[in-house]
Amino acid sequence: MKSVLSKLDQLAGIEPGSPLAAWLERGAFVFLLLMAASVPQSIAATQIAWLLGMTLSAARLFITPRPRFRFFAFDAFLLAFIGWSVLSAALSYEPAISLDKLRGVGLFLIFFLARLNLRTRSAIAAVAFLMIGSAMVNVVWQPVERIIGRGVEVHGLRADGALAKSGLANGDAILRINGKRISSPDEIISALEVNETAEATFNRPDIYRTLTLRRSDLASGTSAEERLGFASWKKSHRWRAQGFFGHFTTYGEVLQIIASLALGLVLGLTFGRGSALREFLKSQRLRIALVAAVCLALICVALLLSGTRASQLGLLVSGIVMVLAIGNRRLIALMLVVLIPAAAGGYYVVQQTRQQDETNEYRKTMWRDGIRLATESPRHLLVGVGMDSLKNRWQEWGLFDRGWLPMGHFHSTPIQIAAERGLPALLFWLLFLGAYVRSLWRYLRLGGDVPDVPYAIALGVLGGVAGFFTAGIVHNNLGDGEVAMAFYLAAALGAAELVKKNVSPE
Repeated sequence: MKSVLSKLDQLAGIEPGSPLAAWLERGAFVFLLLMAASVPQSIAATQIAWLLGMTLSAARLFITPRPRFRFFAFDAFLLAFIGWSVLSAALSYEPAISLDKLRGVGLFLIFFLARLNLRTRSAIAAVAFLMIGSAMVNVVWQPVERIIGRGVEVHGLRADGALAKSGLANGDAILRINGKRISSPDEIISALEVNETAEATFNRPDIYRTLTLRRSDLASGTSAEERLGFASWKKSHRWRAQGFFGHFTTYGEVLQIIASLALGLVLGLTFGRGSALREFLKSQRLRIALVAAVCLALICVALLLSGTRASQLGLLVSGIVMVLAIGNRRLIALMLVVLIPAAAGGYYVVQQTRQQDETNEYRKTMWRDGIRLATESPRHLLVGVGMDSLKNRWQEWGLFDRGWLPMGHFHSTPIQIAAERGLPALLFWLLFLGAYVRSLWRYLRLGGDVPDVPYAIALGVLGGVAGFFTAGIVHNNLGDGEVAMAFYLAAALGAAELVKKNVSPE
Protein backbone atom coordinates (compact mmCIF):
# COMPACT_ATOMS: atom_id res chain seq x y z
CA MET A 1 0.00 0.00 0.00
CA LYS A 2 2.80 2.42 0.88
CA SER A 3 4.50 1.66 -2.42
CA VAL A 4 1.31 2.43 -4.36
CA LEU A 5 0.78 5.67 -2.47
CA SER A 6 4.40 6.64 -3.02
CA LYS A 7 4.08 6.16 -6.78
CA LEU A 8 0.76 8.04 -6.82
CA ASP A 9 2.27 10.91 -4.85
CA GLN A 10 5.24 11.04 -7.22
CA LEU A 11 2.97 11.10 -10.29
CA ALA A 12 0.60 13.67 -8.80
CA GLY A 13 3.38 15.80 -7.30
CA ILE A 14 1.99 15.56 -3.75
CA GLU A 15 4.51 16.86 -1.24
CA PRO A 16 4.87 15.70 2.39
CA GLY A 17 2.91 17.78 4.85
CA SER A 18 -0.51 17.61 6.39
CA PRO A 19 -1.89 14.04 6.15
CA LEU A 20 -5.40 15.39 5.54
CA ALA A 21 -4.17 17.68 2.74
CA ALA A 22 -2.29 14.77 1.15
CA TRP A 23 -5.36 12.53 1.15
CA LEU A 24 -7.53 15.27 -0.31
CA GLU A 25 -5.00 15.87 -3.08
CA ARG A 26 -4.74 12.14 -3.77
CA GLY A 27 -8.50 11.77 -3.98
CA ALA A 28 -8.86 14.80 -6.27
CA PHE A 29 -6.12 13.52 -8.57
CA VAL A 30 -7.64 10.03 -8.76
CA PHE A 31 -11.00 11.54 -9.71
CA LEU A 32 -9.22 13.63 -12.34
CA LEU A 33 -7.83 10.42 -13.83
CA LEU A 34 -11.29 8.83 -13.72
CA MET A 35 -12.70 11.88 -15.46
CA ALA A 36 -10.10 11.58 -18.23
CA ALA A 37 -11.00 7.91 -18.69
CA SER A 38 -14.74 8.68 -18.74
CA VAL A 39 -14.75 11.68 -21.13
CA PRO A 40 -14.76 9.55 -24.33
CA GLN A 41 -17.45 7.25 -22.95
CA SER A 42 -20.04 8.68 -20.58
CA ILE A 43 -21.23 12.15 -19.57
CA ALA A 44 -22.71 10.81 -16.33
CA ALA A 45 -19.48 9.15 -15.17
CA THR A 46 -17.47 12.22 -16.17
CA GLN A 47 -19.75 14.56 -14.26
CA ILE A 48 -19.68 12.39 -11.13
CA ALA A 49 -15.86 12.25 -11.19
CA TRP A 50 -15.71 16.01 -11.79
CA LEU A 51 -18.07 16.88 -8.93
CA LEU A 52 -16.30 14.60 -6.46
CA GLY A 53 -12.92 15.95 -7.52
CA MET A 54 -14.22 19.53 -7.17
CA THR A 55 -15.49 18.78 -3.68
CA LEU A 56 -12.12 17.44 -2.52
CA SER A 57 -10.18 20.27 -4.16
CA ALA A 58 -12.48 22.86 -2.58
CA ALA A 59 -11.92 21.28 0.83
CA ARG A 60 -8.16 21.33 0.23
CA LEU A 61 -8.26 25.13 -0.19
CA PHE A 62 -9.12 25.51 3.51
CA ILE A 63 -5.93 23.76 4.66
CA THR A 64 -2.65 25.63 4.91
CA PRO A 65 -0.39 25.96 3.10
CA ARG A 66 -2.97 26.61 0.40
CA PRO A 67 -2.23 25.59 -3.20
CA ARG A 68 -0.91 28.35 -5.41
CA PHE A 69 -2.67 29.01 -8.68
CA ARG A 70 -1.08 30.93 -11.52
CA PHE A 71 -3.40 33.15 -13.53
CA PHE A 72 -2.96 34.13 -17.16
CA ALA A 73 -4.70 36.74 -19.26
CA PHE A 74 -6.90 34.04 -20.80
CA ASP A 75 -8.15 33.13 -17.31
CA ALA A 76 -9.44 36.67 -16.84
CA PHE A 77 -11.24 36.57 -20.20
CA LEU A 78 -12.83 33.20 -19.38
CA LEU A 79 -14.05 34.45 -15.99
CA ALA A 80 -15.43 37.58 -17.66
CA PHE A 81 -17.29 35.36 -20.13
CA ILE A 82 -18.76 33.33 -17.28
CA GLY A 83 -19.68 36.46 -15.33
CA TRP A 84 -21.49 37.95 -18.33
CA SER A 85 -23.32 34.66 -18.80
CA VAL A 86 -24.59 34.89 -15.23
CA LEU A 87 -25.68 38.50 -15.80
CA SER A 88 -27.46 37.50 -19.00
CA ALA A 89 -29.27 34.66 -17.23
CA ALA A 90 -30.44 37.01 -14.47
CA LEU A 91 -31.79 39.49 -17.05
CA SER A 92 -33.25 36.80 -19.32
CA TYR A 93 -36.76 36.88 -20.73
CA GLU A 94 -37.13 33.50 -18.97
CA PRO A 95 -34.83 33.77 -15.92
CA ALA A 96 -35.90 30.47 -14.37
CA ILE A 97 -34.90 28.57 -17.50
CA SER A 98 -31.69 30.52 -18.08
CA LEU A 99 -30.49 30.31 -14.48
CA ASP A 100 -31.02 26.56 -14.59
CA LYS A 101 -28.78 26.43 -17.69
CA LEU A 102 -25.91 27.83 -15.62
CA ARG A 103 -25.28 24.27 -14.48
CA GLY A 104 -23.93 23.60 -17.96
CA VAL A 105 -21.97 26.84 -17.96
CA GLY A 106 -20.34 25.65 -14.71
CA LEU A 107 -18.41 23.03 -16.67
CA PHE A 108 -15.72 25.69 -17.10
CA LEU A 109 -14.59 24.76 -13.59
CA ILE A 110 -13.05 21.63 -15.12
CA PHE A 111 -10.45 23.94 -16.67
CA PHE A 112 -9.36 25.15 -13.24
CA LEU A 113 -9.85 21.86 -11.37
CA ALA A 114 -7.55 20.00 -13.74
CA ARG A 115 -4.86 22.69 -13.61
CA LEU A 116 -4.98 22.72 -9.81
CA ASN A 117 -4.25 18.98 -9.73
CA LEU A 118 -1.78 18.74 -12.62
CA ARG A 119 1.30 19.46 -10.53
CA THR A 120 3.80 17.52 -12.66
CA ARG A 121 4.49 17.07 -16.35
CA SER A 122 4.08 13.32 -15.82
CA ALA A 123 0.54 13.96 -14.61
CA ILE A 124 -0.17 15.95 -17.80
CA ALA A 125 1.00 12.99 -19.87
CA ALA A 126 -1.03 10.51 -17.79
CA VAL A 127 -4.29 12.41 -18.33
CA ALA A 128 -3.68 12.74 -22.08
CA PHE A 129 -2.80 9.05 -22.42
CA LEU A 130 -5.95 8.09 -20.51
CA MET A 131 -8.15 10.18 -22.78
CA ILE A 132 -6.63 8.62 -25.90
CA GLY A 133 -6.52 5.08 -24.51
CA SER A 134 -10.08 5.15 -23.23
CA ALA A 135 -11.35 6.37 -26.62
CA MET A 136 -9.97 3.18 -28.17
CA VAL A 137 -12.75 1.16 -26.52
CA ASN A 138 -15.52 2.71 -28.62
CA VAL A 139 -13.30 3.61 -31.58
CA VAL A 140 -12.33 -0.02 -32.23
CA TRP A 141 -15.94 -1.13 -31.86
CA GLN A 142 -17.26 1.21 -34.59
CA PRO A 143 -15.84 -0.61 -37.67
CA VAL A 144 -16.39 -4.00 -36.04
CA GLU A 145 -20.06 -3.20 -35.45
CA ARG A 146 -20.35 -1.91 -39.01
CA ILE A 147 -19.02 -5.22 -40.36
CA ILE A 148 -21.31 -7.31 -38.13
CA GLY A 149 -24.37 -5.21 -38.91
CA ARG A 150 -27.41 -4.58 -36.76
CA GLY A 151 -31.19 -4.59 -36.74
CA VAL A 152 -33.51 -5.34 -39.64
CA GLU A 153 -33.10 -3.20 -42.76
CA VAL A 154 -36.24 -3.57 -44.88
CA HIS A 155 -36.63 -3.32 -48.66
CA GLY A 156 -39.50 -3.61 -51.10
CA LEU A 157 -42.17 -2.21 -48.77
CA ARG A 158 -45.79 -2.57 -49.94
CA ALA A 159 -47.86 0.59 -49.58
CA ASP A 160 -50.63 -1.40 -47.84
CA GLY A 161 -48.25 -3.24 -45.52
CA ALA A 162 -47.97 -2.80 -41.76
CA LEU A 163 -44.51 -1.19 -41.90
CA ALA A 164 -45.40 1.30 -44.64
CA LYS A 165 -48.62 2.27 -42.84
CA SER A 166 -46.62 3.06 -39.71
CA GLY A 167 -44.35 5.45 -41.64
CA LEU A 168 -41.30 3.33 -42.50
CA ALA A 169 -39.61 3.67 -45.91
CA ASN A 170 -37.36 1.46 -48.00
CA GLY A 171 -33.90 1.20 -46.47
CA ASP A 172 -35.00 1.98 -42.91
CA ALA A 173 -33.44 -0.25 -40.27
CA ILE A 174 -35.58 -1.32 -37.31
CA LEU A 175 -33.26 -1.56 -34.31
CA ARG A 176 -35.49 -2.12 -31.29
CA ILE A 177 -38.99 -3.27 -30.51
CA ASN A 178 -40.32 -2.03 -27.18
CA GLY A 179 -36.77 -1.12 -26.21
CA LYS A 180 -35.27 -4.55 -26.96
CA ARG A 181 -32.71 -5.09 -29.72
CA ILE A 182 -33.89 -7.28 -32.58
CA SER A 183 -32.06 -9.27 -35.24
CA SER A 184 -34.89 -10.75 -37.34
CA PRO A 185 -38.43 -9.87 -38.55
CA ASP A 186 -39.84 -12.77 -36.52
CA GLU A 187 -39.11 -10.82 -33.33
CA ILE A 188 -41.34 -8.01 -34.59
CA ILE A 189 -44.19 -10.46 -35.17
CA SER A 190 -43.65 -12.00 -31.72
CA ALA A 191 -43.96 -8.61 -30.06
CA LEU A 192 -47.20 -7.82 -31.91
CA GLU A 193 -48.66 -11.20 -31.03
CA VAL A 194 -48.28 -10.37 -27.35
CA ASN A 195 -49.55 -6.77 -27.51
CA GLU A 196 -51.91 -4.87 -29.78
CA THR A 197 -49.15 -2.32 -30.52
CA ALA A 198 -45.37 -2.21 -30.38
CA GLU A 199 -42.93 0.72 -30.30
CA ALA A 200 -40.30 0.39 -33.04
CA THR A 201 -37.07 2.39 -32.96
CA PHE A 202 -35.60 2.75 -36.44
CA ASN A 203 -32.67 4.44 -38.11
CA ARG A 204 -32.12 6.33 -41.30
CA PRO A 205 -28.53 7.49 -41.88
CA ASP A 206 -29.10 10.85 -40.17
CA ILE A 207 -31.99 10.23 -37.77
CA TYR A 208 -33.25 7.92 -35.05
CA ARG A 209 -37.00 7.87 -34.45
CA THR A 210 -39.67 5.78 -32.79
CA LEU A 211 -43.05 4.88 -34.27
CA THR A 212 -45.96 2.59 -33.42
CA LEU A 213 -46.69 -0.72 -35.18
CA ARG A 214 -50.21 -2.16 -34.91
CA ARG A 215 -51.29 -5.77 -34.89
CA SER A 216 -54.40 -4.84 -36.86
CA ASP A 217 -52.22 -3.78 -39.80
CA LEU A 218 -50.64 -7.23 -40.16
CA ALA A 219 -51.55 -9.12 -43.32
CA SER A 220 -52.12 -12.85 -43.61
CA GLY A 221 -49.20 -14.99 -44.71
CA THR A 222 -46.76 -17.69 -43.69
CA SER A 223 -43.67 -15.53 -43.23
CA ALA A 224 -42.85 -12.44 -41.25
CA GLU A 225 -42.05 -10.61 -44.48
CA GLU A 226 -45.51 -11.29 -45.90
CA ARG A 227 -47.31 -10.29 -42.72
CA LEU A 228 -45.31 -7.06 -42.26
CA GLY A 229 -45.48 -6.14 -45.93
CA PHE A 230 -41.97 -6.09 -47.39
CA ALA A 231 -40.02 -8.17 -49.89
CA SER A 232 -36.60 -8.66 -48.27
CA TRP A 233 -34.39 -7.65 -45.37
CA LYS A 234 -30.78 -7.69 -44.26
CA LYS A 235 -28.70 -6.44 -41.37
CA SER A 236 -27.96 -2.74 -41.64
CA HIS A 237 -24.39 -1.71 -42.38
CA ARG A 238 -25.03 1.97 -43.00
CA TRP A 239 -25.40 4.45 -40.16
CA ARG A 240 -23.50 7.32 -38.61
CA ALA A 241 -21.24 6.17 -35.79
CA GLN A 242 -22.03 7.70 -32.41
CA GLY A 243 -19.90 5.66 -30.02
CA PHE A 244 -21.51 5.37 -26.61
CA PHE A 245 -23.03 8.85 -26.89
CA GLY A 246 -26.57 9.62 -27.94
CA HIS A 247 -25.64 11.53 -31.09
CA PHE A 248 -23.10 11.34 -33.89
CA THR A 249 -22.34 15.08 -33.76
CA THR A 250 -21.33 14.85 -30.10
CA TYR A 251 -19.22 11.82 -30.88
CA GLY A 252 -17.48 13.53 -33.77
CA GLU A 253 -16.70 16.65 -31.73
CA VAL A 254 -15.19 14.66 -28.84
CA LEU A 255 -13.19 12.53 -31.28
CA GLN A 256 -11.76 15.66 -32.92
CA ILE A 257 -10.36 16.87 -29.59
CA ILE A 258 -8.87 13.48 -28.70
CA ALA A 259 -7.56 12.91 -32.24
CA SER A 260 -5.76 16.24 -32.00
CA LEU A 261 -3.96 15.04 -28.86
CA ALA A 262 -2.83 11.88 -30.69
CA LEU A 263 -1.80 13.88 -33.76
CA GLY A 264 0.13 16.27 -31.53
CA LEU A 265 2.08 13.34 -30.09
CA VAL A 266 2.93 12.06 -33.57
CA LEU A 267 3.96 15.44 -35.01
CA GLY A 268 5.52 16.88 -31.87
CA LEU A 269 7.68 13.88 -31.03
CA THR A 270 8.72 13.30 -34.64
CA PHE A 271 9.18 16.79 -36.05
CA GLY A 272 9.29 19.05 -33.02
CA ARG A 273 11.77 21.90 -32.89
CA GLY A 274 15.25 20.77 -31.98
CA SER A 275 14.63 17.10 -32.74
CA ALA A 276 17.22 15.03 -34.65
CA LEU A 277 16.19 11.99 -36.70
CA ARG A 278 19.01 9.77 -35.49
CA GLU A 279 18.29 10.50 -31.83
CA PHE A 280 14.56 10.11 -32.43
CA LEU A 281 14.97 6.60 -33.89
CA LYS A 282 16.91 5.50 -30.80
CA SER A 283 14.63 7.08 -28.21
CA GLN A 284 11.44 6.13 -26.44
CA ARG A 285 9.75 8.93 -28.35
CA LEU A 286 9.63 6.69 -31.43
CA ARG A 287 7.59 4.02 -29.61
CA ILE A 288 5.18 6.59 -28.20
CA ALA A 289 4.79 8.24 -31.61
CA LEU A 290 4.06 4.87 -33.27
CA VAL A 291 1.41 3.96 -30.69
CA ALA A 292 -0.13 7.43 -31.03
CA ALA A 293 -0.15 7.02 -34.84
CA VAL A 294 -2.08 3.75 -34.57
CA CYS A 295 -4.57 5.35 -32.18
CA LEU A 296 -4.90 8.34 -34.51
CA ALA A 297 -5.62 6.09 -37.50
CA LEU A 298 -8.37 4.25 -35.61
CA ILE A 299 -9.90 7.51 -34.38
CA CYS A 300 -9.90 8.87 -37.94
CA VAL A 301 -11.80 5.81 -39.15
CA ALA A 302 -14.43 6.29 -36.44
CA LEU A 303 -14.59 10.01 -37.19
CA LEU A 304 -15.20 9.31 -40.87
CA LEU A 305 -17.92 6.80 -39.97
CA SER A 306 -19.62 9.46 -37.84
CA GLY A 307 -20.16 11.53 -40.97
CA THR A 308 -19.61 14.81 -39.10
CA ARG A 309 -18.08 17.05 -41.75
CA ALA A 310 -17.50 20.00 -39.41
CA SER A 311 -15.52 17.85 -36.96
CA GLN A 312 -13.50 16.35 -39.81
CA LEU A 313 -12.76 19.84 -41.10
CA GLY A 314 -11.86 20.81 -37.53
CA LEU A 315 -9.29 18.01 -37.36
CA LEU A 316 -7.90 19.10 -40.73
CA VAL A 317 -7.49 22.67 -39.46
CA SER A 318 -6.03 21.26 -36.25
CA GLY A 319 -3.32 19.47 -38.19
CA ILE A 320 -2.52 22.53 -40.32
CA VAL A 321 -2.15 24.71 -37.22
CA MET A 322 0.17 22.15 -35.59
CA VAL A 323 2.37 21.91 -38.67
CA LEU A 324 2.65 25.69 -38.86
CA ALA A 325 3.43 25.89 -35.15
CA ILE A 326 6.30 23.43 -35.57
CA GLY A 327 7.60 25.40 -38.57
CA ASN A 328 9.35 22.45 -40.23
CA ARG A 329 9.50 23.20 -43.98
CA ARG A 330 9.67 19.54 -45.00
CA LEU A 331 6.65 18.79 -42.86
CA ILE A 332 4.75 21.68 -44.43
CA ALA A 333 5.56 20.33 -47.92
CA LEU A 334 4.49 16.83 -46.86
CA MET A 335 1.24 18.22 -45.51
CA LEU A 336 0.45 19.86 -48.84
CA VAL A 337 1.08 16.58 -50.68
CA VAL A 338 -1.09 14.50 -48.34
CA LEU A 339 -3.86 17.05 -47.86
CA ILE A 340 -5.68 16.76 -51.20
CA PRO A 341 -6.02 12.93 -51.45
CA ALA A 342 -6.87 12.69 -47.75
CA ALA A 343 -9.63 15.28 -48.10
CA ALA A 344 -10.99 13.58 -51.23
CA GLY A 345 -11.05 10.16 -49.56
CA GLY A 346 -12.73 11.54 -46.48
CA TYR A 347 -15.38 13.27 -48.58
CA TYR A 348 -16.18 9.99 -50.36
CA VAL A 349 -16.62 8.07 -47.09
CA VAL A 350 -18.85 10.80 -45.67
CA GLN A 351 -21.04 10.78 -48.77
CA GLN A 352 -21.53 7.04 -48.34
CA THR A 353 -22.51 7.50 -44.70
CA ARG A 354 -24.86 10.48 -44.87
CA GLN A 355 -28.12 10.87 -46.74
CA GLN A 356 -27.43 11.96 -50.29
CA ASP A 357 -30.34 14.43 -50.37
CA GLU A 358 -29.47 16.16 -47.11
CA THR A 359 -29.61 19.96 -47.27
CA ASN A 360 -28.36 22.72 -45.00
CA GLU A 361 -31.45 24.87 -45.30
CA TYR A 362 -32.41 24.28 -41.67
CA ARG A 363 -28.96 25.35 -40.47
CA LYS A 364 -28.97 28.43 -42.71
CA THR A 365 -32.41 29.40 -41.43
CA MET A 366 -31.24 29.15 -37.83
CA TRP A 367 -28.15 31.26 -38.58
CA ARG A 368 -30.30 34.00 -40.09
CA ASP A 369 -32.73 33.86 -37.15
CA GLY A 370 -29.91 33.94 -34.60
CA ILE A 371 -28.22 36.95 -36.16
CA ARG A 372 -31.56 38.75 -36.48
CA LEU A 373 -32.45 38.01 -32.85
CA ALA A 374 -29.04 39.14 -31.58
CA THR A 375 -29.14 42.48 -33.39
CA GLU A 376 -32.79 43.53 -33.37
CA SER A 377 -32.61 45.60 -30.15
CA PRO A 378 -30.03 47.23 -27.83
CA ARG A 379 -31.03 44.84 -25.05
CA HIS A 380 -30.32 41.82 -27.21
CA LEU A 381 -26.99 43.27 -28.30
CA LEU A 382 -25.94 43.83 -24.69
CA VAL A 383 -27.19 40.80 -22.72
CA GLY A 384 -28.97 38.61 -25.26
CA VAL A 385 -32.34 36.98 -24.76
CA GLY A 386 -31.20 34.47 -22.14
CA MET A 387 -30.09 30.87 -22.50
CA ASP A 388 -32.87 28.57 -23.72
CA SER A 389 -35.49 31.32 -23.41
CA LEU A 390 -36.43 30.61 -27.01
CA LYS A 391 -38.14 27.42 -25.81
CA ASN A 392 -40.98 29.56 -24.46
CA ARG A 393 -40.63 32.62 -26.73
CA TRP A 394 -39.95 31.13 -30.16
CA GLN A 395 -43.39 32.05 -31.51
CA GLU A 396 -43.03 35.64 -30.33
CA TRP A 397 -39.65 35.90 -32.07
CA GLY A 398 -40.72 34.08 -35.25
CA LEU A 399 -38.21 31.26 -34.97
CA PHE A 400 -38.16 27.79 -36.58
CA ASP A 401 -40.01 29.04 -39.68
CA ARG A 402 -43.09 29.74 -37.57
CA GLY A 403 -43.14 26.18 -36.30
CA TRP A 404 -42.57 24.32 -39.56
CA LEU A 405 -39.03 23.40 -38.57
CA PRO A 406 -38.09 21.28 -35.53
CA MET A 407 -37.15 23.17 -32.38
CA GLY A 408 -33.43 23.25 -31.70
CA HIS A 409 -30.59 25.76 -31.42
CA PHE A 410 -28.74 28.13 -33.74
CA HIS A 411 -26.18 25.55 -34.95
CA SER A 412 -23.21 27.84 -34.34
CA THR A 413 -21.38 28.56 -31.10
CA PRO A 414 -20.65 32.24 -31.91
CA ILE A 415 -24.23 32.92 -33.02
CA GLN A 416 -25.64 31.00 -30.05
CA ILE A 417 -23.54 33.01 -27.59
CA ALA A 418 -24.38 36.35 -29.24
CA ALA A 419 -28.12 35.67 -29.39
CA GLU A 420 -28.45 34.22 -25.90
CA ARG A 421 -25.80 36.13 -23.90
CA GLY A 422 -25.06 39.27 -25.91
CA LEU A 423 -22.14 40.53 -27.99
CA PRO A 424 -19.93 41.27 -24.92
CA ALA A 425 -20.13 37.59 -23.97
CA LEU A 426 -19.08 36.60 -27.48
CA LEU A 427 -16.21 39.08 -27.34
CA PHE A 428 -14.97 37.67 -24.00
CA TRP A 429 -15.17 34.12 -25.38
CA LEU A 430 -13.17 35.02 -28.49
CA LEU A 431 -10.61 36.88 -26.36
CA PHE A 432 -10.24 33.82 -24.14
CA LEU A 433 -9.61 31.54 -27.12
CA GLY A 434 -7.31 34.07 -28.79
CA ALA A 435 -5.19 34.73 -25.69
CA TYR A 436 -4.97 31.01 -24.91
CA VAL A 437 -3.90 30.09 -28.45
CA ARG A 438 -1.36 32.94 -28.50
CA SER A 439 0.21 31.73 -25.24
CA LEU A 440 0.52 28.16 -26.53
CA TRP A 441 1.82 29.37 -29.89
CA ARG A 442 4.58 31.44 -28.23
CA TYR A 443 5.60 28.51 -26.06
CA LEU A 444 5.73 26.07 -28.98
CA ARG A 445 7.51 28.45 -31.37
CA LEU A 446 10.07 29.73 -28.88
CA GLY A 447 10.85 26.40 -27.24
CA GLY A 448 14.31 25.24 -28.26
CA ASP A 449 14.53 22.02 -26.25
CA VAL A 450 14.32 18.56 -27.76
CA PRO A 451 10.54 17.88 -27.80
CA ASP A 452 9.15 15.62 -25.11
CA VAL A 453 5.67 14.22 -24.41
CA PRO A 454 4.22 17.27 -22.58
CA TYR A 455 5.49 19.51 -25.40
CA ALA A 456 3.74 17.28 -27.95
CA ILE A 457 0.57 17.28 -25.85
CA ALA A 458 0.60 21.08 -25.76
CA LEU A 459 0.93 21.00 -29.56
CA GLY A 460 -2.09 18.71 -29.75
CA VAL A 461 -4.07 20.97 -27.45
CA LEU A 462 -3.28 23.97 -29.66
CA GLY A 463 -4.58 22.10 -32.69
CA GLY A 464 -7.59 20.80 -30.78
CA VAL A 465 -8.63 24.31 -29.75
CA ALA A 466 -8.31 25.48 -33.36
CA GLY A 467 -10.39 22.52 -34.52
CA PHE A 468 -12.97 23.09 -31.78
CA PHE A 469 -13.39 26.71 -32.87
CA THR A 470 -13.62 25.72 -36.55
CA ALA A 471 -16.31 23.10 -35.95
CA GLY A 472 -18.09 25.52 -33.61
CA ILE A 473 -18.80 27.84 -36.53
CA VAL A 474 -21.46 25.36 -37.70
CA HIS A 475 -22.02 23.36 -34.49
CA ASN A 476 -23.11 24.64 -31.10
CA ASN A 477 -20.36 22.53 -29.58
CA LEU A 478 -19.88 24.66 -26.46
CA GLY A 479 -23.52 24.01 -25.63
CA ASP A 480 -22.98 20.24 -25.77
CA GLY A 481 -22.04 19.09 -22.27
CA GLU A 482 -19.97 16.08 -23.37
CA VAL A 483 -17.97 18.17 -25.82
CA ALA A 484 -17.49 21.07 -23.39
CA MET A 485 -16.06 18.72 -20.75
CA ALA A 486 -13.58 17.22 -23.23
CA PHE A 487 -12.60 20.70 -24.43
CA TYR A 488 -11.99 22.16 -20.96
CA LEU A 489 -10.05 19.09 -19.81
CA ALA A 490 -7.81 19.13 -22.89
CA ALA A 491 -7.32 22.90 -22.62
CA ALA A 492 -6.23 22.45 -19.00
CA LEU A 493 -3.38 20.21 -20.17
CA GLY A 494 -1.94 23.01 -22.28
CA ALA A 495 -2.38 25.61 -19.54
CA ALA A 496 -0.69 23.32 -16.99
CA GLU A 497 2.26 22.87 -19.36
CA LEU A 498 2.62 26.66 -19.62
CA VAL A 499 2.95 26.79 -15.84
CA LYS A 500 5.43 23.92 -15.65
CA LYS A 501 7.66 25.50 -18.30
CA ASN A 502 7.41 28.85 -16.54
CA VAL A 503 5.90 30.71 -19.47
CA SER A 504 5.24 34.32 -18.49
CA PRO A 505 1.55 35.24 -18.15
CA GLU A 506 0.40 37.93 -20.54
